[in-house]
Amino acid sequence: MSNLTPSSPAGGKPAPVSLHGNDEQIVERRTLRDYYVILRERLWLGLPIALLVAVSVGYYQAQEIPMYQSQATLQFERAERIVLNEQVVDPSVRSEMDLGTYIQILNSSRLRTMIVQSLTPEEIKLLQRPYLKNLAPGAQPPTAASLLGNFRAESIRNSFLINITVQNRDPDGAALIANRGVEQFMRYLIENVGGKNEFAVDYLRTRAEELRKESEAAEARLQEYKRRHNLVSLSASVDIVADRLRAVNSALTAVRLDRLNLEVLLRQIEKFRSAGGNLLEVSYIVKYGNMEALKTQLADLTKNQAILSERYLERHPKMIDLANAIEVVTQQITKNIEQAIADLRTQFSKVTDSEQSYEREYREAEKDQLRLGELSVEFKSLENQAQVAKNNYIQILDRLNQTTTAKNLENIPVKPLDRALPAGSPYAPNIRNIAKTCAGIGVLVFCGIAIGLSFLDDRVKSAWDVEGFIGVHLLGIIPELADVPDSEKHSLVTSKKTTPGSEAFLSVYSAVKIQSQLDFPKSILVTSTIPGEGKTMICCNLAASFARHGKRVLLLDCDLRRPMLHRHYKLTNEVGLMAWFEAGAKLTSDPFADPALGITKVDDNLSLLRSGGRSKSPTELLEKPVFGQLIESLKHHFDLIVIDSPPMGAVTDSLLIASRTDEIIYVCRFNRAYRKHIRLYIKQLREGKNTLLGVVLNGLSPRRIEYYSNYRYYRSYKKYYGAQS
Repeated sequence: MSNLTPSSPAGGKPAPVSLHGNDEQIVERRTLRDYYVILRERLWLGLPIALLVAVSVGYYQAQEIPMYQSQATLQFERAERIVLNEQVVDPSVRSEMDLGTYIQILNSSRLRTMIVQSLTPEEIKLLQRPYLKNLAPGAQPPTAASLLGNFRAESIRNSFLINITVQNRDPDGAALIANRGVEQFMRYLIENVGGKNEFAVDYLRTRAEELRKESEAAEARLQEYKRRHNLVSLSASVDIVADRLRAVNSALTAVRLDRLNLEVLLRQIEKFRSAGGNLLEVSYIVKYGNMEALKTQLADLTKNQAILSERYLERHPKMIDLANAIEVVTQQITKNIEQAIADLRTQFSKVTDSEQSYEREYREAEKDQLRLGELSVEFKSLENQAQVAKNNYIQILDRLNQTTTAKNLENIPVKPLDRALPAGSPYAPNIRNIAKTCAGIGVLVFCGIAIGLSFLDDRVKSAWDVEGFIGVHLLGIIPELADVPDSEKHSLVTSKKTTPGSEAFLSVYSAVKIQSQLDFPKSILVTSTIPGEGKTMICCNLAASFARHGKRVLLLDCDLRRPMLHRHYKLTNEVGLMAWFEAGAKLTSDPFADPALGITKVDDNLSLLRSGGRSKSPTELLEKPVFGQLIESLKHHFDLIVIDSPPMGAVTDSLLIASRTDEIIYVCRFNRAYRKHIRLYIKQLREGKNTLLGVVLNGLSPRRIEYYSNYRYYRSYKKYYGAQS
């Protein structure tokens, strides 16, 4: 049973718990167990809605534009640093105010302007890169000022560190803006924290600017001289010409040797030809083409001719064929010789041309070498002037840097610590955080739906609903008997089987005896709000419980519109109240002998008076005094009359019957009838002279019995007897 917490009156003393409908003094206090049951009962209603909401939120968040985050860190000097020079002002961070000032500077629009002005066109294109994908045709990309993204500086607690965080749609762009912010902040400090208009610094800057211009002018003259004379540099040009001379000389020597060899070979051939010698003795001609094969073929043919000449005359066909073959081979040899001599002369002509070309190239290279020698004096002079001007500029610039650094050394209280790096993955949308958020939203929606519906649901669910809200005693809880056949539900007590269901009815029997203030004989009306709440089953088993304990009990079926008791006891419905009324409604001293009533014994100490038929308007019978007289006469023969009546939410018959009975038991089925209706009907019943004993809560599962009340008998019974309904 849920806890009942009475509200306190103005005097501070707790008000007593009322069981008569004064629910303003009753406050329901739910436990975690109650909420668990609420969530479990609405699991399949709240879970799909919660999943739908969570998935929708997750999908919406996942469509967010990817954003990347980079972070750079600045470190300030410690406040306890000692400044020895009296002329140097110590601007180090000594309080939260100082640190806050620097953070405001970092977050100022001036620093953002400095960052924008420092961006190069290439860097601006890098920042515009994510926007170009979705840029409409003809639209202009965002400006540099709008591309900085979310730029913020924050101090790290209990430290002298400042984090500069930049969020941008491009990972490289986020790192670029963060690092550029550090650079421009350092530049701001150098320009504004250090002293101004020092004579030495101004003089060095002016002199450095003059020397820079002189160095640039000298370098320009040198470059113009190189361009005009087509020089890379003097030494490089000299090396190039020297390498060229060596290469041309080497090639010229090789060509001359080739020409001499060819010239000797041509002279040898001319000498053989003029002397009438055999040119086949010249090695070049022998090795030319297929000359060796032809020479061998001619020798073989000549040898065969000599052999055949001993056997045949010159006019013999074989001799003629050999002579023709020898002539053909001889012509081929002669032709190849001429071709070899022609090729040799062609090679000689080419080598001679190459030799002349290399000689011209060599003479040009010699002229270039002489020209470079003449240019070297002026070139070295210009080069020396450019180097001297450059050295002077570097020296004065170094002196300027030293002077500026010495001037601002103690005035710069901050230095970069960590550079920003491009992020490997976007920080938004963060799938992990989205999953956590969706899970949290799903749980909240599920719990909200379940608990919200529980507050809106007005049906009877717990003992608190009966005793706290309705304001009547809870006589007992009947468990859900789904495992028991319908034919056995109305005879659980009479069957004398040891089951949790029968024990529940015996518990109701005990509660009725405790709550009842009347002695036997008496009559008890059992009613409910709507059909199907188990009213008839409770009538049968409650009557059997009293009969089992020695009381003479009459079970009276007054549900004249829809009688059911005769069916559960397998009897006909030809006799009973309706038949008795139609027979004249005569009261006799022995009702058992009246055939119209037809009182039937169904078990030990238990009898049944049936409805005797059906009627669409039973109020004619129920309103007559004879009906009340019948009940009173039956009390002389029975200790208890248990009356089964129609539900009050359907017809008004129960109110008429209640006026003729002594006590009333109200039946409520779990999660079926509404509390406000039950409360209204019970109020009507209380307006009569009879006593409302309480409510029997029917149809709770074993788990619901455990969680909805502190009636623990059901579980205890199972543990003790090892039985299960």
